Amino acid sequence: FPPSLQVFPSQDPLDRADFNAVEYINALFPTEQSLANIDEVVNKIRLKIRRLDDNIRTVVRGQTNVGQDGRQALEEAQKAIQQLFGKIKDIKDKAEKSEQMVKEITRDIKQLDHAKRHLTTSITTLNHLHMLAGGVDSLEAMTRRRQYGEVANLLQGVVNVLEHFNKYMGIPQIRQLSERVKAAQNELGQQILADFEEAFPSQGTKRTGGPSNVLRDACLVANVLDPRIKQEIIKKFIKQHLSEYLVLFQENQDVAWLDKIDRRYAWIKRQLVDYEEKYGRMFPAEWCMTERIAVEFCHVTRAELSKIMRTRAKEIEVKLLLFAIQRTTNFEGLLAKRFSGCTLADGTVKKPEAPPPSTNPFLEDETGAETDEIVIEKSDMDKPKKPKVPDNPFHGIVSKCFEPHLYVYIESQDKNLGELIDRFVADFKAQGPPKPNVDEGGAVLPSCADLFVYYKKCMVQCSQLSTGEPMIALTTIFQKYLREYAWKILSGNLPKTTSSSGGLTITSLLKEKEGSEVAKFTLEELCLICSILSTAEYCLATTQQLEEKLKEKVDASLMERINLTGEMDTFSIVISNSIQLLVQDLDAACDPALTAMSKV
Repeated sequence: FPPSLQVFPSQDPLDRADFNAVEYINALFPTEQSLANIDEVVNKIRLKIRRLDDNIRTVVRGQTNVGQDGRQALEEAQKAIQQLFGKIKDIKDKAEKSEQMVKEITRDIKQLDHAKRHLTTSITTLNHLHMLAGGVDSLEAMTRRRQYGEVANLLQGVVNVLEHFNKYMGIPQIRQLSERVKAAQNELGQQILADFEEAFPSQGTKRTGGPSNVLRDACLVANVLDPRIKQEIIKKFIKQHLSEYLVLFQENQDVAWLDKIDRRYAWIKRQLVDYEEKYGRMFPAEWCMTERIAVEFCHVTRAELSKIMRTRAKEIEVKLLLFAIQRTTNFEGLLAKRFSGCTLADGTVKKPEAPPPSTNPFLEDETGAETDEIVIEKSDMDKPKKPKVPDNPFHGIVSKCFEPHLYVYIESQDKNLGELIDRFVADFKAQGPPKPNVDEGGAVLPSCADLFVYYKKCMVQCSQLSTGEPMIALTTIFQKYLREYAWKILSGNLPKTTSSSGGLTITSLLKEKEGSEVAKFTLEELCLICSILSTAEYCLATTQQLEEKLKEKVDASLMERINLTGEMDTFSIVISNSIQLLVQDLDAACDPALTAMSKV
């Protein structure tokens, strides 16, 4: 269809695109009789033509009027735009004039504001300069008169005021004042050090000085001066305070040896009490002088003990070593209760880290484990215990010196474990195999629990002494005697057999037994095999827990060196051999019946 029909649909045949005049006339006059109405049809067509002409004319005239109206409206809009543009231009001109007027009005105000700001800054700077100049003069005068109480407050104010003149250091007068302040600070530092040297001389056995208000105020001044002055005061005072200790406990003195180590700690306790009474108020509380004296005593003691133990290493015995370590760890615990450890921030002694949580059945409260025996029951193996978190920042500050000599302890444990294994072997031979009990089956040998109780005691005790190489050495000893226990007590007491049956086979079922028969085990021997089997299973499980516990006790860097897999394999072999003997006995017991069945 043409576009006109799509917009204005029509059913009139005249509007069709394929209009055919002949067909249209034939449609109007299909027969000759219809030609009688030809005039009427012609009139209708003419009327229709006139109407179409009228419509076309009206539309054409209407379009002419619309064009004229549009041009008129456009002209009016252009005029309105021109008027609006003119008004906007007038407003812009007036705004520029107003802005210029405001600038002229505020120019003087801005000048006054800048002048006020500069004047205020100048007055403040002059006041600071006046305070600085007066403060420097007063500071120099008070320094000469040793009025440290006034100097402490004045010096801090002068230093604060001088900071405001950092950007004016190019001015000679300001630079000169700054140099005078630095010179006063240096003079104060040297003067205070000389006063302390005079009050507490480093040479001589008797203290000639004592606490005074002058020295107390001098400490307040030292807080404001270079930190090196404060450190020098602390260092000299502590050195002088411990000078008597170095004389009393020289290497050649009887009281210097380990058996009288209590006297060292008793001496420092008395000295700390004496310090609190005489000098407690002289030094500021934030200096923590009491703790510093105790820490320096610990460092000196560790060095002295290390030196004397190297010299007299052959005289060190196990009991003596353990006695010294116990007294030392007790002293370290006392320090932890008395002090916070804030002076240890230099990294001399690190606070021990909390071990990670574990479900190891070996874990339990180890307080007093060096004296109390802890029996490891089989029913307790499944109860996880929470590890004790060490919280002593002074741990090892003195006792670290004993670690190189712990080989004496390790050798002693090696000897004790060897004797323990020999006693187990002798007791087994003397008492004989366990009595048969059908209801209980194979019971765990008592010697097994005794061995692991001793292991636990040694492990706890050694971990309190050191968590380094001595723990690795102790682990090696544990491995040695676990293997000896497995071979001497367990495998060595398994009943011997003359035949090694590999189990039930078709050949053995069809074969007739002739000649010698496989010896059967007695009831006592079966109970012994079951006891050894149960003991080996218990040892296997406990050895695994022992390995986990050792890894938790040792330093993280040494954990990989602890491996008890070989010992666990040894107990697995004992278990396998025991089961094989039981299966062999069952095979021998079934052979007669199976042989009889094969003959039926």
